[in-house]
Amino acid sequence: MNKPETSPLTERPGFLVRRLHQIHQALFAEECAAFDITPVQFSIMSVAAIYPGLDQTTLAHEVGVDRTTLANVVARLEKRKLLRRTRSKENHRLKCVHLTVVGQHTVAQMDNAVTRAHQRTIAALAPAERHAFMAALKCLVDSGNEYGRAPLRLG
Repeated sequence: MNKPETSPLTERPGFLVRRLHQIHQALFAEECAAFDITPVQFSIMSVAAIYPGLDQTTLAHEVGVDRTTLANVVARLEKRKLLRRTRSKENHRLKCVHLTVVGQHTVAQMDNAVTRAHQRTIAALAPAERHAFMAALKCLVDSGNEYGRAPLRLG
């Protein structure tokens, strides 16, 4: 049996997006190994750094993960003393998320490693292609956002 020159999988955007995600995860893990932080954890910490005291539901929308996943990840980060949760003064049912001093320091320390992981993910593209690729990705995510398992607040 002759093997085709290209796999039919390479014509499927979902397959390629999943594969690129796997590649980025590996690059992120390599660049950020010293911190033992996953991309989702870093996203949550980054948003918490920008919006201190955001409630967990809003934080989940900012990162695009479901509330259960967010609560589990936040609990693990809280156990590591990177985040802390407090009750909202306006609505005691809401838990608000804050980076600790250690968490702030960790986000700052990770910045260069995270930037390298992102740059390496798209390094095969020429600079002009990188801009176009990112614009296309944003367009695709924006237009399909309603179909995601967890809504992402865009903009």
